[in-house]
Amino acid sequence: MSALITFENVGKIYKTGSIVYEALHDVNLEIEEGELVVILGPSGAGKSTLLNLLGGLDAASSGKIFFASEELTAFDDVKLGKFRAMDVGIIFQFYNLVPTLTAVENVALMEELGIKIMDPVKALEMVGLAERKNNFPSQMSGGQQQRVSIARALAKQPRLLLCDEPTGALDTNTGKEVLKILQDQSRVYNKTVVMVTHNALFAEVADKVIYVKNGTVVEVKHNDSPKDAFDLDW
Repeated sequence: MSALITFENVGKIYKTGSIVYEALHDVNLEIEEGELVVILGPSGAGKSTLLNLLGGLDAASSGKIFFASEELTAFDDVKLGKFRAMDVGIIFQFYNLVPTLTAVENVALMEELGIKIMDPVKALEMVGLAERKNNFPSQMSGGQQQRVSIARALAKQPRLLLCDEPTGALDTNTGKEVLKILQDQSRVYNKTVVMVTHNALFAEVADKVIYVKNGTVVEVKHNDSPKDAFDLDW
């Protein structure tokens, strides 16, 4: 594997009037192509800020970020927009589906934004939901809605899949199903999957665990024998 993402002394400062808040400081890390990475830490540690920087959703205040050997922190707005549209898929804790659109229409929505995607039905097949393609979100369980949101992210075949507490609103068994889908994206399809969570159990399925505390990376652990998602003792 080779490094897909590199952070070099990255910091992020937010300013509101005279108030200055340092969300991240002196972050150094590498994420390899095809890895499943879990970012762990308490609330307010900087996990979501780190995820936003990974996806180009926010700009670093200091340091450099590299994606596939290109310096992301040097991109102009047009190039950054193209990066977000082409290379990054994002899955949130809450599904962000359009309630008046069916599952297949929610996935196809990406195409209407000018983003080239795979056949939306094929994307739903990847998450085991092809038979629910004509259902509206209100006709699906929380787990099914989350799988639709994963299909929507996968449809544009991104190199990087970012997940912010993707099982946070789900029960145990449904959470395992969703986690398994994300794990397979790394194992089977060689996607780089980065997941932010407060659930320490998820460390057991990851190739790499990044521990964040007080706005910086305090430890990085490699897992030589990741568990299958279904084998987690949740």
